Amino acid sequence: MKFEWRKQEKELYLPKAKPTEVVVPKQKFYTISGKGNPNDPQFGEETAALYAMSYGIRMMPKNGVTPAGYFEYTVYPLEGFWTLSDEAIAEKRAFDKADLVYKIMIRQPDFVTKELALANLEKISQKKPNPNNQNVKFETIEDGKCLQMLHVGPYDDEHKTFEVMKAYCKEHQLEQTTLAHKEIYLSDPRKVAPEKMKTVLRYFVK
Repeated sequence: MKFEWRKQEKELYLPKAKPTEVVVPKQKFYTISGKGNPNDPQFGEETAALYAMSYGIRMMPKNGVTPAGYFEYTVYPLEGFWTLSDEAIAEKRAFDKADLVYKIMIRQPDFVTKELALANLEKISQKKPNPNNQNVKFETIEDGKCLQMLHVGPYDDEHKTFEVMKAYCKEHQLEQTTLAHKEIYLSDPRKVAPEKMKTVLRYFVK
């Protein structure tokens, strides 16, 4: 049976449109760190590099290599940690997307070892050259205790959902452990109207 994250991991990836507390365990990712406006072409090229690596793992058996423990699965969605540059925070600048600092990532199944991930990175870099391939890393990340909520609508309206999350934190004595937050993109902005886009927003709390 094919592993579908939308079905088997609903608690992590399909929260309701209201704040929900969740504990996110250690997970494996291909990641790229960057800064600047996500509407710039650079961000799209970085995203393409991550998807190329992720589909490289997914398609290994069709290319003659079946890793130990491999199982059929759906490639995970794009995720990202977002915050502002130290300068923007220190100077209390008005929000500007050019000041954004991010780490975008795509989760990999548990059978993916560091050796396998790096071998795939090398192979895909030869097959699909992308200047951003050299910046792809394989990391294990643990989000831990989080507050998350489904945001429906354009990215530029996320502040409305964040206000609801902040109110929940205040009411339930939860404190954000960092200014950074996570976003998980459940919709493809090229195919879905802005008002129907679904994004998981996640705060790190204690």
